[in-house]
Amino acid sequence: MSIILYAMPPPTDWHPMKIRTFLLATILLNPASYVCASPDIAATQKSAEQGDIAAQFKLGVMYAEGQGVPQNDQQAATWFRKAAAQGDVTAQGNLGLMYFQGRGVPRDYSQAAAWFRKAAAQGNADAQAKLGHMYKMGKGVSQDDRQAADWFRKAAEQGNADAQYFLGAIYDSGRGVPQDDRQAAAWYRKAAEQGDSTAQSTLGIMYGSGRGVPQDGQQAIAWFRKAAEQGDDIAQLILGSRYAVGNGVPQDYQQAATWFRKAAEQGNANAQSNIGQLYLNGNGVPQDDRQAAAWLRKAAEQGYAIAQVKLGMMYNIGRGVPQDDRQAVAWFRKAAEQGDPEAQYFIGREYVAGRGVPQDYQQAASWFRKAAEKGNADAQFNLGVMYGLGHGVPPDFSLAYSWLSVAAALGNEDASKSREDVAKELSPSQLAAAQQLAAKYFEQYQPRN
Repeated sequence: MSIILYAMPPPTDWHPMKIRTFLLATILLNPASYVCASPDIAATQKSAEQGDIAAQFKLGVMYAEGQGVPQNDQQAATWFRKAAAQGDVTAQGNLGLMYFQGRGVPRDYSQAAAWFRKAAAQGNADAQAKLGHMYKMGKGVSQDDRQAADWFRKAAEQGNADAQYFLGAIYDSGRGVPQDDRQAAAWYRKAAEQGDSTAQSTLGIMYGSGRGVPQDGQQAIAWFRKAAEQGDDIAQLILGSRYAVGNGVPQDYQQAATWFRKAAEQGNANAQSNIGQLYLNGNGVPQDDRQAAAWLRKAAEQGYAIAQVKLGMMYNIGRGVPQDDRQAVAWFRKAAEQGDPEAQYFIGREYVAGRGVPQDYQQAASWFRKAAEKGNADAQFNLGVMYGLGHGVPPDFSLAYSWLSVAAALGNEDASKSREDVAKELSPSQLAAAQQLAAKYFEQYQPRN
């Protein structure tokens, strides 16, 4: 069981941190029209009721933030609406945000988009970025990657870091614009230089792989570190992985544990699994099976298949947890149903032995087949044996020979001897056909990354 390195997500994925930033954005203050030092509430109310735009906006902020008056989102929305109707750009953006969040008004994405559009048309970069999000997500407007790219570009060119990151992501994915790694890296850099941690992390990934920029391990580490020090859990995970294997930095398990822990404490399942692995091996932390099991459980409960397999193995042998075959099978099954070939092999093995489940050769063969077709050599060996014995499948020496041959080629040491035994049961023509099928299987059923 080893450290799992972070793999770059598909460029079409939206980083969850960015989604949170957008969804939980706060009321936007307008410094030119809002000064809240000891406000004269009566005077502000009177001016607002007389149609003074600045007073209306100010009163909206006061109610939104509970400054000088009881916090009241409905009143905030009312006063933002009055200022927005008179063309106040920040009030328009705030009213759009309140409709998006359902704060003080019923949630209404169409109304949110409409108010964002009004503010965006006046050149408000934050509203332009939010309208780009709406088009990207298809909320309140028809989903349209080109429109998303256009609005992100308008905001990005004004220096909006959020829009710069997402414009980079659009060039990364080629949705709405021609795919262009250099443009992606250029926009990520603009956002990164403003301190956007997600852009910093992504730029580090690009330097690490040489996509859009010259490959440069030191630059990659530098950007990962900037993001990690701001609390970006993905960067913390990557930096921990680099220290664990000595990639771009001297190998240092204590540093790996430090960064994995930071990401794990934010709920990053990959990091939780990795810190569990360090406790299991005693690398960078005192060896502690119970701590290992605790961290693996956190990751497993989030649906992280690798941790589910490891936790199943710990229950299987009673390491860090009480020995419990049923719990082992339960965790293997969760991972197996996600398509994890190691888990599929293990659950097949439990059906053969009748541990934690009733003995069932047909179920065993079914799970071995799933894992075998994903290139798991142990499963291929077991499936070959089952065909040779006729356990759970009709006896078939040709299929037995083929699966044993693939398992042997992939490094299963027991498969070669078993294949020789099976070959004795085949005629020359049957053997030739089985060898052809084995070659086909070997090509088709390689391990998948």
